[in-house]
Amino acid sequence: MSDSTQPTLDNLLSEERTFPPSAEFAARSNAHAEIYSWAASDRLSFWAEQARAMLDWSTPFTQVLDWSDAPVARWFADGRLNACENAVDRHVAAGRGDRVALLFEGEPGDTREITYADLQREVSKAANALQTLGVGTGDRVAIYLPMIPEAVVAMLACARIGAVHSVVFGGFSAEALRSRIDDAEASLVITADGGYRRGNPSALKPAVDEALAPGDEHDACRTVQHVLVVRRTGQAVDWVEGRDVWWHEAVGAASDQHTPVQVEAEHPLFILYTSGTTGKPKGIFHTTGGYLTQAAYTHLNVFDLKPETDVYWCTADIGWITGHSYVTYGPLVNGATQVIYEGTPDTPHQGRWWDIVQKYRVSILYTAPTAIRTFMKWGEQIPAGYDLSSLRVLGSVGEPINPEAWMWYRRVIGGDRAPIVDTWWQTETGAIMISPLPGITATKPGSAQAPLPGISAEVVDEMAEPVPNGSGGYLVLTEPWPSMLRGIWGDPQRFRDTYWSRFPGLYFAGDGAKKDADGDIWLLGRVDDVMNVSGHRLSTTEIESALVSHPMVAEAAVVGAADQTTGQAVVAFVILRAEFRDRIDEVGEGGDVAAELRAHVTKEIGPIAKPRTILVVPELPKTRSGKIMRRLLRDVAEHRTVGDVTTLADSSVMGQIAAGLGSS
Repeated sequence: MSDSTQPTLDNLLSEERTFPPSAEFAARSNAHAEIYSWAASDRLSFWAEQARAMLDWSTPFTQVLDWSDAPVARWFADGRLNACENAVDRHVAAGRGDRVALLFEGEPGDTREITYADLQREVSKAANALQTLGVGTGDRVAIYLPMIPEAVVAMLACARIGAVHSVVFGGFSAEALRSRIDDAEASLVITADGGYRRGNPSALKPAVDEALAPGDEHDACRTVQHVLVVRRTGQAVDWVEGRDVWWHEAVGAASDQHTPVQVEAEHPLFILYTSGTTGKPKGIFHTTGGYLTQAAYTHLNVFDLKPETDVYWCTADIGWITGHSYVTYGPLVNGATQVIYEGTPDTPHQGRWWDIVQKYRVSILYTAPTAIRTFMKWGEQIPAGYDLSSLRVLGSVGEPINPEAWMWYRRVIGGDRAPIVDTWWQTETGAIMISPLPGITATKPGSAQAPLPGISAEVVDEMAEPVPNGSGGYLVLTEPWPSMLRGIWGDPQRFRDTYWSRFPGLYFAGDGAKKDADGDIWLLGRVDDVMNVSGHRLSTTEIESALVSHPMVAEAAVVGAADQTTGQAVVAFVILRAEFRDRIDEVGEGGDVAAELRAHVTKEIGPIAKPRTILVVPELPKTRSGKIMRRLLRDVAEHRTVGDVTTLADSSVMGQIAAGLGSS
């Protein structure tokens, strides 16, 4: 790859600090080094063994992989099973019914403790209720709920009867919900009157009513027969007689005895939409056997789960793939005890998460770099006020993690003893693909490091040739994997065009990556987040990492803005750590903070990466799931009218940023 097309710089994303597992941790680890050679020598027999070890099959499979219709894979296709039975019933049958499955913490402070036996009863009742409402095997059900136990129950109840669930994040608009209902042709919507957010009830059902309102441009009102409503907040709701049904009435009246429907391994389990509210939604769909195999295998080994003793907490909402694979399916298939929390990290106070860790003695924590950098911004004195000694494994998910945020996470949250697993995967991959294994890998700050056993990944150049160590390119997957997407719902050609056309025969979903001198993989984010400055390709992730490595900076977002001289110029938006807030006014071309940070980037990367403009801001524009909306920052940096801000958690942030940039 030539320098003009290489989407990385070579001198920043390298790391000499490594943290091997302790001898004690390694000795008790679920996975051992031989697993890599086993998987490499016979990948298909490796996955077949995982499928047999992780799952109960009502009809054992005889064929592991059918790749004859590539790029559509069929894994374990002649086997039959039920996802809910594997996640719930088999634990009860094995005498583990008294084990706690869910430790629910509501934002107002209400709690529920649900055992596997409790979960079996609740899911059976919900499954019977769904069937009474006319939902059958293969039908689609839209789920639009807050992060409450009924969300997990609803997903499992769908799986129990062979219905296909389509979970829509509760922060999405009525239009986004409508487009997803339309595309999946859902026959039922499960929602709630509302949920709690930042101390107040937040309505949900009005968005469902709006999404289902009759109109010429959609068919949601035609396909949806019923709306099943959970009473969570007690808010008043509009009611459509004959359509709307209370959860507590329908589920409460149902029998707690139900026989799971056995389905083929390739039977669709769920659809999850990845597009925004404009254009046709992109419904990624996953099937049952292969997805469950890899979700359970990765959950058990990446987090070194000990189901009898660990308390696991993944902070993701079930509206995202992380909540599907590492809240609902992976942990429950493995018989884990896990925390689910309805609220935000700062309600009613900024120590809320650490209070939960202390209260439930959480031992495995899986969260996003955005959250970690937010905690850095608030200051380490907050987690220092809680007993976090129960934590033994820490995970990171959702985007690349800056090395200094990684180090802060290890030191402040993990007490310099808990290994960090930095995981790369996507909605499309279904489960973790690249990650350290905590009992084997000497972890490296900021790097996801290596493909998991059984996974084949490579960093390639424009000609699909593997790049040498120390170089960057495009992250591709070279062999099919069990939890891979089976397509885009209703649009097989779009599936091929989107993921398989850039590099024929290779899966490419748009992420750039670099291999360091050791061959470890560093994720650089979307290749769209690459700037061309004076002919040099600069990764926003690398510049953000350089900024966050400065002791003053808690979080940074970098965008490229049009520049007559250089083509694009680097514009950086930074949040200072709490102890440096008194310097927040020192911004602009002559500001001391801006000058200091420019000099720091120059030292870390080189003069070519020095930001033209640095703006110190109180917050960054983030969606309700914590993703930074860089397109809005580009609008501001290029003095355009700011685009749609309806998906932001706080839409006023953009006004503050625009005002600040105008005065700098």
